[in-house]
Amino acid sequence: MTLNGGRLLSGGLPPAKPSRRTRKEALIAQKEDKVEMTGEIVEALRNGMFRIKLDNGHETLGYTAGKMRRFRIRMNPGDRVRIELSAYDLDRGRIVYRLRPGDDRPE
Repeated sequence: MTLNGGRLLSGGLPPAKPSRRTRKEALIAQKEDKVEMTGEIVEALRNGMFRIKLDNGHETLGYTAGKMRRFRIRMNPGDRVRIELSAYDLDRGRIVYRLRPGDDRPE
């Protein structure tokens, strides 16, 4: 039987403290915040890369996300796409969704 501050714990076990791994995973989840924006493909480059004009007027380089490559989603100049940008590098991003014509989903 274990006492904790004069109280008997249920099951006789000491209280579980958060493991180092869960704290580290929480920090990584915080660090990997992405900025999601929409834009239009201006130019198709090699190796699944595209030059994208964002809605705010900036241009960025975007590459095809793995799932889009896996399911062979085709993209051409003029298509509207949703892109994830890292907070650390706003010049490169990952294309995560190709918007269909007439599809005005909020970000």
